[in-house]
Amino acid sequence: MTPRILVFAGSIRTGAYSGQTADAAMKELAQQGAEVTRISLADYPLPIMDQDLEKEKGVPENAYRLGRLIAAHDGVLICSPEYNASIPPLLKNTIDWISRLSKDEGKPLRPWVGKVVGLCSSSDGNFAGIRGLYHLRAVLMNCRAEIVTPQCSVPRAQEAFDADGNFKEERLRGMMEGVCRAVIERAKLLSMRVEA
Repeated sequence: MTPRILVFAGSIRTGAYSGQTADAAMKELAQQGAEVTRISLADYPLPIMDQDLEKEKGVPENAYRLGRLIAAHDGVLICSPEYNASIPPLLKNTIDWISRLSKDEGKPLRPWVGKVVGLCSSSDGNFAGIRGLYHLRAVLMNCRAEIVTPQCSVPRAQEAFDADGNFKEERLRGMMEGVCRAVIERAKLLSMRVEA
């Protein structure tokens, strides 16, 4: 089977390093044989998570759109920046809204549950956004996603990419190759179990 992998960045800033990392992930996943869908969270704007708002108006339609997209893919690869050593608010808000989904037109819809997820990070400093990934991993585990162990963290991201958007360092290329391979292999394995 050809695994379908959804890729997005945790930032929508123009020129965001996480966006460049997501582009690199998209290329690597495709090279390894996956069918890749690359999206921007800018196309799915959501209000701040608020249970009073949810009670009054329900879960926003964009959360459903994203949830259906996640559910339709075998795996997800998220590339996140780091804000104050943690998860950026855009990404956390997106995860939280999607976690509120339970049904879609009467059918079960729990997009994160059992979903294979790979994680990447980037920053302009030496920590490479790795501190934020600890928190992101914990949040997604609480949502019952299945996060693969390998990850790719890009330090000094302003210097990490060449003019074609590829990593300059072999070490980073190897890390990206590893996380993409892990997502693909785990997604294939789970798909085979479902089919069996």
